[in-house]
Amino acid sequence: MNRKTSLYSRNLRLARSTFSVGKQQILLKPLEHLSAMHFDIGSGDLALLNNHWYVTHTGLLRMAKRRRCCGIHVESVDSLCDSAASRFVLKATVFPSKGSSGFVGYGDADPSNVSSLVRGAEMRVAETRAVNRALRKAYGIGICSVEEIGTIPNPVEKLPPQKANGNGNGAGPKVRDRLCQIIRQHKLDPELVKAYAVDFCGTKTLRDASREQVENFVQQLADWAEKDRNALLCQLNSYAHPKQEVVA
Repeated sequence: MNRKTSLYSRNLRLARSTFSVGKQQILLKPLEHLSAMHFDIGSGDLALLNNHWYVTHTGLLRMAKRRRCCGIHVESVDSLCDSAASRFVLKATVFPSKGSSGFVGYGDADPSNVSSLVRGAEMRVAETRAVNRALRKAYGIGICSVEEIGTIPNPVEKLPPQKANGNGNGAGPKVRDRLCQIIRQHKLDPELVKAYAVDFCGTKTLRDASREQVENFVQQLADWAEKDRNALLCQLNSYAHPKQEVVA
């Protein structure tokens, strides 16, 4: 079994165990192609959302390193930026080889098209989106990246506030802020983090969890993310379930 076939077999096992992928050719054919390009689900290179594959920023950077990318240049498009409104447009140019004239990609971000988890970091989001698009052009990646798809629901916004007497079961602003920071820092899927938190706390919803349970969860999430992010991604992916296809 050659390396490409071996990676596809491993990706297929992970797709079935973590994303509940069955025999849908609409998912298996693209996965075979992506595996041939050495994208690895176990390394966090791919994500499955709403029954579609997406490549991740991590996956694109790993691919650029494998292909010995010569450089990436990023600059702001000042005429389209408005820092007062937190609206930024950046231009990225990827040079896959020394003789290349470069492949250009643009990324935009403002409060209307980013998750509330990254409000205040619109410029960095725009940079990531620009780099992703440029990398996808440079290496012929036809599928969109996760970071380009806009807003993602923020589960921690639904956590109840802590009561004034401190005896409530709310997570409290400091715990929520730390959880948001972990999700941003390690580029985790908020919905999968929420599902994992509910399972970790052993409750039906996060509202039913005690403050201590939520604090313990956040601490474990932080430790795991720092020590072995790939293993954490596999754990989170086990809570992902693709939507049922609707037959017209």
